[in-house]
Amino acid sequence: MSDDRIRLDKWLWQARFFKSRSLAAACVTGGHTRVNGQHVSKASRAVGPGDTLTFPQGRLVRVIRIAACGTRRGPATEAQTLYEDLSPPETQEKKDVPPIQRIEGNARPTKKDRRKLDLDRSQALE
Repeated sequence: MSDDRIRLDKWLWQARFFKSRSLAAACVTGGHTRVNGQHVSKASRAVGPGDTLTFPQGRLVRVIRIAACGTRRGPATEAQTLYEDLSPPETQEKKDVPPIQRIEGNARPTKKDRRKLDLDRSQALE
């Protein structure tokens, strides 16, 4: 592997998309990741600058173009220089679901509140 290529799971971890390298590897080996439009099932797949990654992160599907290979897992500001986010802007807006209004002193949501929250989330994702 040359200096301008790095393992896919290691790059996802260094760019701070996953908390641990094993979580990044699990995402890749689970068949949820694409590199340049092709499914990837091996965490050892080498990636480098110019490659486009598509992978799920929470409820979002992220589309990322690699700008550089990192040398370490540094702070978030350093990690943000490693990629260019190509995800559509509407996916960023859809994740903002308003919280359920609760009466003071009632910390746990009722079953009715949970149903309403699930309905609000599904409508926000449409």
